[in-house]
Amino acid sequence: MTKIAIVGASGRMGKKVREACLELDNVQAVCGIDLNNDFSDANFPIYQSFNYINGNVDVIIDFSSANSLDALLEYAIKTKTPVVLCPTGYTEEQIEKINEASKSVAIFRSANMSIGVNAILDAVKTIAKKLYGFDVEIIEKHHHNKVDAPSGTALMLADGVKEVCPEKFYVYGREGMVGKRDANEIGIHAVRGGSIVGEHDVIFAGNNETVTISHTATDRSVFANGAVRAAIFMKGKTCGLFNMDDVLKANAK
Repeated sequence: MTKIAIVGASGRMGKKVREACLELDNVQAVCGIDLNNDFSDANFPIYQSFNYINGNVDVIIDFSSANSLDALLEYAIKTKTPVVLCPTGYTEEQIEKINEASKSVAIFRSANMSIGVNAILDAVKTIAKKLYGFDVEIIEKHHHNKVDAPSGTALMLADGVKEVCPEKFYVYGREGMVGKRDANEIGIHAVRGGSIVGEHDVIFAGNNETVTISHTATDRSVFANGAVRAAIFMKGKTCGLFNMDDVLKANAK
């Protein structure tokens, strides 16, 4: 049994994680941390501070925001509790803190918790190598409440291309007389509107042919399911930095 604490338990994604835990026999959400005072629909205690956790937790899943990072890392390091970080929009300074903390406690971090997105990341890398010389453009679409742009997933996919084509560089949107497209550009474009859960297209455009790799999330449960799957993987880990690729490789054995 993997016992999970959920940071942001009363939020939209926190509730999805709670639902995902109820669907599995080997996982239990034992408590939550949230500043929201309305806990009427929770089936476990929700605290306003990490100080109230009684220690009966195997893994912490954070679906709150980047603002929770300092308190979360402090608690995780002190108690040696593995963490699954799901927020996007971390600053470079925060990413450095995460990397440093991973020397003392096990930390899982992925820009997108969807199993499908992480699976196509490998495909993007493979195609980028084989379609060397094709123009690469990435389009991401999200709901109008998303506060960061471009999405962490778009950057993750762009990083995947750049990993195998290191000469490429990022261009964020275009406006005005920008001139001829540089062959090494990776164009990254953000669309915000309505209730779009998440859509990502990686376009490889060559002469007279185009290859597009797409992923569409139709419900936020795909992110919650991925986070719970990551938490099961993280149970018992002592230190190090992990991502969804580690989970997929472990499950493939």
